[in-house]
Amino acid sequence: MKPLSIVLIEKIPERAVLITEALRAECEVTVIDSEQGLARRIAELAPDLVLIDVANPSRDTLEELSLASSPMERPVAMFVDRSDRDLTRAAIEAGLSAYVVNGLRAERLRPVLDAAIARFHLFQRIRAELAATRAALEERKIVDRAKGILMKARGIGEDEAYALLRRTAMDQKKKIAEIAQAILTAADLLK
Repeated sequence: MKPLSIVLIEKIPERAVLITEALRAECEVTVIDSEQGLARRIAELAPDLVLIDVANPSRDTLEELSLASSPMERPVAMFVDRSDRDLTRAAIEAGLSAYVVNGLRAERLRPVLDAAIARFHLFQRIRAELAATRAALEERKIVDRAKGILMKARGIGEDEAYALLRRTAMDQKKKIAEIAQAILTAADLLK
């Protein structure tokens, strides 16, 4: 199994060494000590995880770092020295997988990172399920509208309209939603 690649965003060299030494046995750590070109550098490195250590984050810093580290693409863990309720909420809303206050100690790093990775994968699955559910709902609406058009045009019932859609889809080796969309498009053209 390949080692976990981590980008560490840390401006203080002593803290960067502490974190790097704690993770070096199991991970490949790349340190970035400047916010200049952060998004580009993270994209180039394409790490498995981004670890951000910032003493006193402001809302602007939090937003910039979270956007640069692409929390929807990979887990992002942020360690801060102090925080408040609004910053914590902003961190979670920004998509950070872990937001740890006063917790940067070598023995805590790996469990926090493991939790951040697990949480990221959980939310990734939830987002995928939500997208699939929304797509299915949209398809269902399209099919229902097409059934209504067929029922009105042919004077048939709902079951017959659905059976006609299904049979046509099978004959043309397409999805029912594709056939339904074609009916909606044709109906719009004929208006």
